[in-house]
Amino acid sequence: MAVPESEQRLAEPLLTELLGELEGWERQGEAITKTYTLKGFKSAMAFADRVAEAATAADHHPDIHIERYKTVRLVLTTHVTKGISQADIDLAKTIDAIGGG
Repeated sequence: MAVPESEQRLAEPLLTELLGELEGWERQGEAITKTYTLKGFKSAMAFADRVAEAATAADHHPDIHIERYKTVRLVLTTHVTKGISQADIDLAKTIDAIGGG
């Protein structure tokens, strides 16, 4: 099965450039991560649900962690290529547009 172009691992120079365009996202090995602090548990769960809907629409699914009752930590990576792809960058931008803070 061929890997879609959007899920191909990004070359380091391009990855560095694209990460520079994302506010608050940090690279951790072969993933990018961001933590959002919300008003409370209900807001955190509602935000996580909106992220889940966007991820399902994009067919690209992050790890979603609800921590300390009001923080949501997201981890994006492309499992098929074991690295960071354009699909991760695109979903990060979509998540930022959803807003969580």
